[in-house]
Parts: sequence; structure tokens; C-alpha cells
Amino acid sequence: MIEAPQSTAADREDGEFVHVGFRWSFCLIVSLFLLWALANNLNDVLVRQFQKSLGLNRAQAGFIQFVFYIGYFVVALPAGLLMRKLGYKAGIILGLGLYAIGALLFYPASLALRFDMFLFALFVIAAGAACLETAANAYIGFFGSRATAVQRLNLAQAFNGLGGCVAPAIGGMVIFSGVEYGADTLAAMSPAQLASYRMTEAATVQMPYMLLALASLIIGIAVYLAKMPSVKDAQVAPLRQQMKTLWESRALKGAVAAQFFYVGAQVGIWSFFIDFVKDSLPWLTERQAAFLLSGSLILFMVGRFSGTILMTRIRPCALLGCCAVANILLCGLAALCSNWLAVSALVLTSFFMSIMFPTIFAMGVANLGAARPLGSSMIIMAVIGGAILPPIMGFVGVTWGSIAPAMMLPGLCFVIIAIYAQRTMLTRHPIP
Repeated sequence: MIEAPQSTAADREDGEFVHVGFRWSFCLIVSLFLLWALANNLNDVLVRQFQKSLGLNRAQAGFIQFVFYIGYFVVALPAGLLMRKLGYKAGIILGLGLYAIGALLFYPASLALRFDMFLFALFVIAAGAACLETAANAYIGFFGSRATAVQRLNLAQAFNGLGGCVAPAIGGMVIFSGVEYGADTLAAMSPAQLASYRMTEAATVQMPYMLLALASLIIGIAVYLAKMPSVKDAQVAPLRQQMKTLWESRALKGAVAAQFFYVGAQVGIWSFFIDFVKDSLPWLTERQAAFLLSGSLILFMVGRFSGTILMTRIRPCALLGCCAVANILLCGLAALCSNWLAVSALVLTSFFMSIMFPTIFAMGVANLGAARPLGSSMIIMAVIGGAILPPIMGFVGVTWGSIAPAMMLPGLCFVIIAIYAQRTMLTRHPIP
């Protein structure tokens, strides 16, 4: 059972943004948002790098995201059940352990030059990240007043944006070697030369993933030793009653659907951002394209912070709808225009995506009470959208010879999110 407290931070009505006694613990939980962002956004670099080191095409490289987000889907619900029984802290420690194991597996995979081994390592990392996201997104609400839960989650997710903007820069400097051979050059290489080139390119992933493993282990020890808020909600209702609550919650169902399409759009755009830039501005290098992605993700982080402030004056669902409409227009520009105009439009999509995940999440679990951990799992399972859209976009890119037309697919996803936001604004239920 989740540990019973003498008092629960979430039950306080004193207006505290973060409970005074748990500020260090709050910082540790916020660090998790940054940690899983590093893994998620390094995938965008791997999509390009594995085309070089393993000889994949765009459609094949898209399966990096497919396997990663399948890991989320498979593990999220068991993680929620675990946390219902043992508490959020246990889920976090398990997640950090799996994350570290998956990152360590990158070393033998790079030596063997085996795509399947890399995919298994990514699956294990994703399993750990699923535990972390299921726990942290729900748990962050218990560190202060319920009235500021949405803003608190958006603030924590802002540090997720920080990890997101740092990851492509790290990838650009450490994983991308700066050596770019054309198809003709590769075809002219002897088998030994080609094998040596691929081995050298594959080895560039070793150091960053070893450091990720070390960081996750250090944070895991700190979480184990830290004092965390106790949560009593999940022990007051049997599992059957909680499942009934989930089934009857229209807010949760809408959030699951919206999150599916949001994550699909986000992962699809970022996965092929570097390829999009190379197609639109072929004179730029891979590293320069990766730095542009980092710039886009800086806007993502800025959007998270500014969104937290705006939500003190604007209903979160209204802000969500405005951002969705903006991204519908930007995806259209990216797909139909060329050169810097198209790239600039794609760069700006990150700013308007910034508040979507935490806002949809918070609105979905706002009134679930005892069923909150399982509701959190349901929404995290919806990130399987990130497994579906990138391979489809990669197939479109191979078919058309350019990734630009594929950007219409994220645009359609944002249409669904805009509809969800509008319907949420009209609901009579007490949703933010």
C-alpha cells in the first residue's frame, strides 16, 4: 500500500506552491524531468546517426522511436499498479535502475554494430522512463496546494524542456563526428573501409550513454535517501472502484486521446527535424542542423516557463487551443514552403508545443482522486503515438524523396488537439 501520512501536501489549502518541508525532494523530482528528456531527445540524433553507422534508410530509422514508445506503452500500466501498492518513491527508484541498465547496454551494442541490440537497449531505457514519467507527473501534484498543481507541473516540465534543448547540442558535438560521406563515396569504399567507418561512427554513442547511466544511479541514491511527501489517496478505494472511476471519466478519456496525437506530432517533428533541415538547406552540416534543433527546443523550454505564468491569467484549456491552432498553421508552412521559411516554421512549432503535454496530463487526472496513479498510467500509455507516427512519416519521406510533405501529418494531430481543447472549454465538469 502507499504509505499513510499524518498530513498530505496536496491537502493543504495554504497556497504554498511547494511545501516547505519538501523543497529538496521537489528538486530531485524535477531533475527526473530533465533526465528522461535527455534520453527522449537524443533519439532525434540517433535517427540520423544510425542511418550513417548502421546503413539504415529513413523508414528503418523511424523504428527507433517505434520501439522506444512501445516500451512506454508496455510498462506504464504495470508501473502504475506498482506505485498503487508500494508508492511513488518505489516507482521512481525502479525507473532509474532500468534507465541506467538500458544506457549501459549501448556499449556492447556499439561494439557489435547490431541494430536489434540498440533497439533492446532503447526499450529498457524507455521502460525506465515510463516508470519515471508515470510517477513524477502525478507525484508533483502532492508537493503543494491543489490550486497550483497545473502550474507546478508546467514548471517541472520546463526543466524537461531544458533537457530537450541540451540533448541535440550534446548529440551534435559528441555523437555527430562531422564526417559526412555521400552515397557515391560509401559505394566506392572497400568492405574493410566501410566496416571501419561504421564502427567509428557507432562508437560515438558510448560516452554520452555511459554518463546518462551514472547520472541516473546518483539520482537514484539521492531519491532513496530523501524524505518524500506521503500519499494516502490510493489506499482508500479498492482497485475495482478505481477502474470504474477511470472508465467513467470523460476528462481522462479525452486526455488519453489528445496525448496520443500530441506525442505522435512531437516525436514525428523532432525525429525528422535534422533530415528536414538537410533537405531544405543542404549546405548546412549535420551539426548545424542539430544546433538548430537545440534552438527550437530552447523555445520549447521558454514556452514552458512563460506558459506557467500565463496560466495564472488564462484557462489552461484555452491556452492549449490557441497553441494547437498556431501549430496547425506552422506545420502547413513547413510542408508547403521551402528554404529558411519552412525551417523557421518548423523551429517555431516547439514553442507552441511546450505547454501541451503537462496541460493535457493535468486536466486528465485533475479529478480522479484515489484513481490518480492508474489514470497517470493511462495517459503515459498514450505516448504510444510516438511509436506510430515516425515510421509513417519516414515511409512518406522515402516515397516522396523529401520529408517535407510528411509534416502535414503532425498538422492533422494538432487539429485533434484543438478540438479537444475546445470541447474541454465547453464542458461543465470542474476541469481547469
